[in-house]
Amino acid sequence: MVESRFVDLDGPVHYADFGGRGDPLVLIHGLGGSHLNWLAVGDQLALGHRVVAPDLRGFGLTPLGPRQRATLEANQALLEGFLERVAGGPATLVGNSMGGRLALQVAAARPELVRRLVLVDPAAPNPTLNGVDGLVIVFFAALLAPAAVPYLRLRSRRMGAEQIVRSTLAVVCEDPNRVPAHVVQAHLELTRRRLAEMPWSDRALVQAARSLLKLVFGRRAYYRILPRVQAPTFILHGARDRLVPVSAAAELARLRPDWNLEVLDGVGHVPMLETPDRFLISVARYLEVSAEEKAG
Repeated sequence: MVESRFVDLDGPVHYADFGGRGDPLVLIHGLGGSHLNWLAVGDQLALGHRVVAPDLRGFGLTPLGPRQRATLEANQALLEGFLERVAGGPATLVGNSMGGRLALQVAAARPELVRRLVLVDPAAPNPTLNGVDGLVIVFFAALLAPAAVPYLRLRSRRMGAEQIVRSTLAVVCEDPNRVPAHVVQAHLELTRRRLAEMPWSDRALVQAARSLLKLVFGRRAYYRILPRVQAPTFILHGARDRLVPVSAAAELARLRPDWNLEVLDGVGHVPMLETPDRFLISVARYLEVSAEEKAG
């Protein structure tokens, strides 16, 4: 049973507590996501680990104060504080999309806080400049425009919560009908609440997107931290990802040949939502092998 909790890290930070015992697992959502992105897998992961899933600054139920920022740097600091205060020791970080990049940053800057990394379709430069959905390119271009925040507010009001959720799942999944119904309903309820009660959410999305895109387009700056990552790392990537093509994950594995890469055929950007059973099998296999290697 998942519980909703808050911790004070220069302001309230919400996290989902899936319970469990053992080595801590910290689940980090991507751009525009929340703790709900892990709802289909958190309980199963908690059978062998202590599992928590924070909402990054300005996302989910974590507010973005007037003087706070939702950039990569700000959320890296949030995660480091979260690991110190909540995880209470070295943790395995499981990061999806932007959360994967944040996991890398924490592992490079604070290696003592990170036991292992599981990068799920991590946001990374596209070495081929192919494979990204045209609608995705248009949407992110809009986030770079000066009037991005009012644009998002108007777009959200016109679409409404149900269309926002359905259209988002259509982009991040190869087959959105595979997402469990209760998970879709939870996203719908949170989106309704966001539209009604969370005026900071559009500002957070724009700040985080601009910070991420600047890094990804920079390429050299993105790859610079890779040699500093000491934690054993597993990359799990959907072959049908229309946001971060599998070639981006392959390039990470080429630059770090000691990292393991597994590609899931017929799966999009969020395997833990679209095919939770396959996600759990792959992650459990890696964690088991990693633990055996450490014991050996």
